[in-house]
Amino acid sequence: MPETKNVPTPPARLARTDPLYIVMNMGSGDRDSETAARTVNEILDAAGQRYELLVVDDPSKLGEIAERAAGLAEQNRGAVVAAGGDGTINAVAQATLRKNRPFGVIPQGTFNYFSRAHGISSDTGESTRALLDASIQPVQVGLINDRLFLVNASLGLYPELLERRETDKQKFGRHRFVAFCSGLMTLLREHRQLVLSVAREDGTENTLRTPTLFVGNNPLQLQQIGIAQASAVPHGELAAITVRPIGAIAMLGLALRGAMSKLGDSDNVYSFAFQRMTVRPWLPSGRRRVKVAIDGEITTLATPLCFRVGPSLQLLAPAPASDRRM
Repeated sequence: MPETKNVPTPPARLARTDPLYIVMNMGSGDRDSETAARTVNEILDAAGQRYELLVVDDPSKLGEIAERAAGLAEQNRGAVVAAGGDGTINAVAQATLRKNRPFGVIPQGTFNYFSRAHGISSDTGESTRALLDASIQPVQVGLINDRLFLVNASLGLYPELLERRETDKQKFGRHRFVAFCSGLMTLLREHRQLVLSVAREDGTENTLRTPTLFVGNNPLQLQQIGIAQASAVPHGELAAITVRPIGAIAMLGLALRGAMSKLGDSDNVYSFAFQRMTVRPWLPSGRRRVKVAIDGEITTLATPLCFRVGPSLQLLAPAPASDRRM
């Protein structure tokens, strides 16, 4: 019998006739959003790609517009694209995951951790062109209760830092120096300690006293701060980080370690990988909700908090140069 060879199945792709529903947050990041919108229009028009640009001028309407885009994609066998920063990408991904439609990204934020981890250019033109030849690849998401996170979710010190930074930016301007000083002052203040009951999928349960709990789903960010469990994320797990109760100066030292990619080397840091974890904060009588940060956005969630690996998001990932259509 002639020898048969296993031919790899080519990755799924959208056709040019499959519409893209692009949710563009005109307030994301610090770029010229009108220029970005014009670039997207010019590239997709020239390629003959079907698409609709859904502009978000009012941040309070982001969720509503994301749901509309996902509904249109479901009806017309299309894909949803988020054009914005990490918060915008999170909101649009949440709506898209519920409809199980392909999801693309045109990064417009400052850090763009999600797009960078998946090889998507931060240049508006390049990331838009990449959509034309993208292959559909499943990527991991994290869930905290029913809320999706692509990069991280946390409670305690980190939400406090983000909230204080936003307040200071509104007062003093959206500059990196303002963000740096705000973060420094937050770290130097005395921090309230959380008392958390943590139950993991293997049946172990511990009580932790810590100023913060940080759960990461982005290997790039975890590698940058020096957490060994970054390598577990591509293999179906999330990474949790807690800090022992320490003073302000020691906390500043941890921040410096993180900047040097050595946070995980500290004896004051405890990190572990998991697939599912339930966290019950000890709250004052009558309180049942806790403040959390999800991909850089602050919200409150009912307790207990269940962190887990969620169903895969179908990402429009850049195709290798050899697979691109002419």
